[in-house]
Amino acid sequence: MAGMKWRWLAALPVAMLWGAGGSGCQERANRVQTEAALRQTVEKMVPGVERATGLKFRRHPAVLRRNRSQVRDYVARKFDEELPPGELAGAQAAYRLFGLIPDTFDLRRVLVNLLTEQIAGYYDPDSNALFVPSDIDPFQLRIVVSHELVHALQHEYVNLDSLTQQKRQNDRRSAAQAVLEGQATFAQIAVLMPEQRPETLPPGWFWRQREVASQQQAQMPEFAQAPPWLRETLIFPYLGGAEFIRWFEHQYPGKQPYGALMPTSTEQILDPTRYAAGDQPRSLAFQTGGGGRDTVVYEDDLGEFEIQLLLTQLLGSEERAATSASGWAGDRYQVLGGRADVLVWYTVWDDGPAAGRFAEGLRRGWEKRRSGGPADRRFEIARLTVASRPAVRLVDAPAGWAGWKNLPQVGLR
Repeated sequence: MAGMKWRWLAALPVAMLWGAGGSGCQERANRVQTEAALRQTVEKMVPGVERATGLKFRRHPAVLRRNRSQVRDYVARKFDEELPPGELAGAQAAYRLFGLIPDTFDLRRVLVNLLTEQIAGYYDPDSNALFVPSDIDPFQLRIVVSHELVHALQHEYVNLDSLTQQKRQNDRRSAAQAVLEGQATFAQIAVLMPEQRPETLPPGWFWRQREVASQQQAQMPEFAQAPPWLRETLIFPYLGGAEFIRWFEHQYPGKQPYGALMPTSTEQILDPTRYAAGDQPRSLAFQTGGGGRDTVVYEDDLGEFEIQLLLTQLLGSEERAATSASGWAGDRYQVLGGRADVLVWYTVWDDGPAAGRFAEGLRRGWEKRRSGGPADRRFEIARLTVASRPAVRLVDAPAGWAGWKNLPQVGLR
């Protein structure tokens, strides 16, 4: 979600999956009426969180209640801090051009409404405080507290700001958020249900809970109405991230996925063997001189996970999308023009066959998408090389765009 990985770290209903059938956990839920009692609940959970993560608190976070109106105000304020109007307009234009949101979609309004509806609690690094909505039910309370305590502990060992404030590095931020939310999701099982032992869960268990999570959250109006891209990017850090952490715990016992061990792409989250192999994404940079005098409205990358979401929407098949996106090695796009109506997107690939699969899938999907569309637009999908690496370029722009004669070029950083 370009530019929209929030600096506060939230517990969403997806993080409560096992609670639906976890009678042992539910039996331990206690009704908490006051902030004093809430603080006592937090203190009792601290040792379990430390055991589950292998980390020790240096100081305990503050814990405060907030009503739903205060939660909304906080979400709106943080959203505007992280995505000021210019950045928001560019990101919105990009996702409209990719077709991931409708042309009339108001990204700020929907995201603020959606997060206000979904957030069951959040940790704010600036104030080292854990905030719990006052309307949360007692069973959910312990789930939220266990999740947010992990984030408070993470904040003592990793610079959250350096991870979540990276600008125009959508895929890298998505990977970092998956580690943070995934670790909190994984650890809270051990906190709430020690008998469950999350490290013994079979490979793929967390990611297979997507359907359960979607059904659970579909009962919430804002989530149910959100585009598939938005729903999936909301769920991915929790379940995709927890699946990566499950794998990491087996492969690197006693270590933390921070610092030099922090994943750098969603490809590594989706396929940890790429992480183990040290497969780092290639950084692309647009060169000056292309595209005439067009204004660069916005620039970022998608990464393998969002490319899969795009191809799933275009091709109507998750399996075909995953096949077409495999072998991704990096990407970069620009939105150009005074009306933000030009999209130029480069992707590079591990080898020629991977580039060919992607180009074929993208062409088939984009032709279908643009079939019967405006006659004053055209698109071009081309195979080429970038610094000797197989690459694919998509350009979608008005037919009369002057930049067609001098397309923007990219190189490897």
